[in-house]
Amino acid sequence: MSRHRSRYRAVQILYQIDMRNLPPEEAIRAYYDTLYSEEHEQPQRADEFMEELVYGTHRHRADIDVRIEQHSANWKLDRMPVVDRNLLRMAIYEILSGNTPAAIVIDEALELARRMSGDEAVKFVNGVLDAVRKAHSEPRA
Repeated sequence: MSRHRSRYRAVQILYQIDMRNLPPEEAIRAYYDTLYSEEHEQPQRADEFMEELVYGTHRHRADIDVRIEQHSANWKLDRMPVVDRNLLRMAIYEILSGNTPAAIVIDEALELARRMSGDEAVKFVNGVLDAVRKAHSEPRA
């Protein structure tokens, strides 16, 4: 399973969690059910990276949302397009976890924004993620 595909799936699931106020377990199970019925006759293996992104993003959502609002000039979180908001959440979680270099996370997020949202979203996502990356990498006093 490619990490790019896992990130794409995670954004889709986070979107469902946000829109329908679902617990992550239920949204993940529903997602696997659609894969089973639409793509394959056999149940799919678990996508561990996707699940880590979904659970981690959901668990740290309050802190991540504060960071988004700090670094998104003149944008309220609830006024952002749902896809953009959840893409930012996932990418910020991944940057903060430190398991993948921030440059790679940002590149992946920009590709997903281009695919899932549009050119305006790419600029916005890039600006917010770059500001979060800089703030996160600054030494703490």
